[in-house]
Amino acid sequence: MNAEEIARFLRSHPQFFDQHPELLESMLVPHPYGGRAIPLAERQAVALRDKARLLEGRLGELLKLGEENDAISEKVHRLAVALAGTRDFAALAHSLYFHLREDFAVPHVALRVWGKALPADVTEAEAIDEAQRQHAAAMGAPQCGPAAANPFIPWFGEAAEHVRSVALVPLGETVVFGLLALGSEDPQRFFPEMGTLYLRRIGELCAAGVSARL
Repeated sequence: MNAEEIARFLRSHPQFFDQHPELLESMLVPHPYGGRAIPLAERQAVALRDKARLLEGRLGELLKLGEENDAISEKVHRLAVALAGTRDFAALAHSLYFHLREDFAVPHVALRVWGKALPADVTEAEAIDEAQRQHAAAMGAPQCGPAAANPFIPWFGEAAEHVRSVALVPLGETVVFGLLALGSEDPQRFFPEMGTLYLRRIGELCAAGVSARL
């Protein structure tokens, strides 16, 4: 019998070792972390301990992820409360920038709004080209990635040369009327594969606040 046939036999006869318990004590297999031979039962115990450590590690990761999500949810809640308490667009924008920088540690924030009655002298009303509008309208969801060649980098002004990664959040559900740009000097802060659930929620809060005040 070859190895595959032996394995097939043992799988189809799970009672084999019940009928021959002495084999479990006499059979020796290599230790997974050394060259010495150990009884099969001890090898099973080692495998179970390794599996337990792996499960403990995964549980720890899940708990940490849960704590991080709770912390982010609390920050989003604080942002929502702060935006709801503003009376006009200027106060809304100030509160948005403050919380994104202080609570979410986003050093560079830019907002542009079009199709709304904004004061002409505010940064958020600065003209953008049609290509940028079409880009924002076609996004459908927040986009994250490197800053290189990103057409919205100039929005960060003098800080643009320091930005290494960007998150773009479109504002508006059926019709996009603005874009929130978040910039970081850390090239790994915003990356294409990252989750965007909280970015989407921040965009929804910002869009609702803008629409209610303009």
